[in-house]
Amino acid sequence: MKIKAFLVLLVLALTLTVAGCTSSGPSGNGTVGSRVGDLAADFTLKDLNGQTVTLSSLRGRPVMLNFWASWCGPCRSEMPDIQAVYVERLATTTLLVILSINLGESAATARQFMEDGHFTFPTLLDSQKSVALQYDVTAIPTTFFIDENGIIIERRLGSFSSKGQIDGFLSQIVDED
Repeated sequence: MKIKAFLVLLVLALTLTVAGCTSSGPSGNGTVGSRVGDLAADFTLKDLNGQTVTLSSLRGRPVMLNFWASWCGPCRSEMPDIQAVYVERLATTTLLVILSINLGESAATARQFMEDGHFTFPTLLDSQKSVALQYDVTAIPTTFFIDENGIIIERRLGSFSSKGQIDGFLSQIVDED
């Protein structure tokens, strides 16, 4: 009996040790990718002003990534709500980062669309669609909500119907205190 109890304890101890060694931390599955639970794949893109933005440099801050194009009707319809959230959040927190990623269009086209709509949130250019491919974006709009540890908490396909809906998703990554 003592040997059996010893073996059970030994197996339990080894299991806990192995689990502790393979844990990816408080959240996330340890995989880099584009699925919920993955560490968001890193990328570097230029914004409309020619400045370089690298996702990993934003670690420590929650990030909302929205993939879009100016010809996409659902993308166009959600932009005013994204702008409203951006303006409101900008006034109350400096932590949250909202980035839109334009797919396959020229800087001039994306800039004109942003100016015409009076949209002021940062826009990155994925003219070769390489980041969209990296994030497995097969339809737009697609939005990712990434926590301060760089973990994808939510992946949303389709447009948002309201500012409140965006705020609901943001509450998963932004501390509201």
